[in-house]
Amino acid sequence: MTEPRWYAIQTYSGHENKVQKLIERKIEELGGPEKGEIREALVPTQEVVEIRNGKRVTVTRRLYPGYVLVNMDLNDRTLHAINNIQGVIKFVGAGQEPQPLREEEINKILGIETEVEGDESHEEIPFHIGQVVEVTRGPFSDFSGTVQEVYPDKGKVKVEVSLFGRPTSVELDYTQLKGF
Repeated sequence: MTEPRWYAIQTYSGHENKVQKLIERKIEELGGPEKGEIREALVPTQEVVEIRNGKRVTVTRRLYPGYVLVNMDLNDRTLHAINNIQGVIKFVGAGQEPQPLREEEINKILGIETEVEGDESHEEIPFHIGQVVEVTRGPFSDFSGTVQEVYPDKGKVKVEVSLFGRPTSVELDYTQLKGF
């Protein structure tokens, strides 16, 4: 028996999760991952923070739309089993022969996968201490101020604004600000 390798399978875009489930079902039919011919199917994803209607929303994005990764021994039986799964277009490779992913490629992909499963994602806040900003929304709209502190874990920024001629610190969501 050969050492299992990772292969990329092209699928119809939007059908990646369905193909992954069908491959997992095929793994069970062939005796489970411990039997060893087909070990695992993976759709690499990453959580991304987007701004929608002024609110932060965490969404899961596929890193490689239209592809599923499979860890398997390549032989006629497994090749036939995967190619006959509904939604699979073809194995990625040169000509007719599927090419395994290079070890550094799969380590990078699995590293991204592990990172996403670990701590929650932190977004990049585009402001720094001392920067002059303008408040674009909320009760302090159109006020200018200076960034005093940045809280990336909360997505907030402490800004000093002038309120009735006195310096006042306010904590604002970074989406309420724009830099100069």
